[in-house]
Amino acid sequence: MTDMKAQQAIAKPDIMRSTQDDIQLTEAGELKHFLTIEGLKKERLIEILDTAESFAGVNDKAAKKVPLLRGKTVANLFFENSTRTRTTFELAAKRLSADVLNINVNVSAVTKGETLLDTLRNLQAMQCDMFVVRHSSSGAAHFIASHVEPHISVINAGDGQHSHPTQAMLDMFAIRRNKGDFSQLKVVIVGDILHSRVARSQIHALNILGTGNITAVGPKTLLPQQMRELGVHVRHDLDGALVGADVVIGLRLQKERMRSALLSTEDEYYRSFGLTERRMRLAKPDAIVMHPGPTNRGVEIEASVADGPQSIILEQVTGGIAVRMAIMSIAMGNIEKSLAANSAVQS
Repeated sequence: MTDMKAQQAIAKPDIMRSTQDDIQLTEAGELKHFLTIEGLKKERLIEILDTAESFAGVNDKAAKKVPLLRGKTVANLFFENSTRTRTTFELAAKRLSADVLNINVNVSAVTKGETLLDTLRNLQAMQCDMFVVRHSSSGAAHFIASHVEPHISVINAGDGQHSHPTQAMLDMFAIRRNKGDFSQLKVVIVGDILHSRVARSQIHALNILGTGNITAVGPKTLLPQQMRELGVHVRHDLDGALVGADVVIGLRLQKERMRSALLSTEDEYYRSFGLTERRMRLAKPDAIVMHPGPTNRGVEIEASVADGPQSIILEQVTGGIAVRMAIMSIAMGNIEKSLAANSAVQS
């Protein structure tokens, strides 16, 4: 594939969705890459959540390591800036005893004219076993997964406005730990859903896990048309949407992705859609408040709510290490099983 065609493939994820499920899974139907939640079966998500639960206690131990990825090399390829996601992936890999290679793309050979495929080939030649990829173009992780050698696993750490599957799974982990059964929950997602890969992945995960009452709230300019096609209720009045809510998820205003004046002012947004103490009293008394971060206090959420007793924002971050450990160990283990099975057949 030429570099121009590669860029076109990255820019148009819709053209590869029909084959995405196949690329993610081994011949036995097990996860080998983690590119999107869309199309996965419930049992795959439950496997991730249960495995993450088994890793949750590792954080409390004096020696915070297990040997599951000992001898493996994980390369973090972050083409977009990140703090929480990159750091938790690095911690997750190290706690699985892997060697970690952080590629500073801003000063890498890519900025000197090397193509993405040439960069991948060089990393493969260095005997890397897993690529964790964050990219501003939708479909980038899928493109990379379709060009790596069979022994390499690719984990999507966020691609454009398309998907952020590990963030959604750590959110599901936090919800399950606090609320248990998904089927009885009323979940409200408020904010910039139009530009949010997190919201898209959350909605797919909640649907797969059986949540029947999901409401998306925000200005008309920040709510995509396809929400109703996903079985999501759409509202523009946050007060009404919050009544009886069990889980409230705030989203960051992604001004860097907005190409036109989709908002009047931040003050106006806060007055209409900010998660304040007054508004949270409309939800159930035991409702939890979540946010993928970074939070813009006084714009998306009141400081007293972000730091209050209903907030599990920091719990999301802590649980993210266990969830990413689970995803990395499951994917790598399934690739090894698949390679072993193919080798046995050939012999």
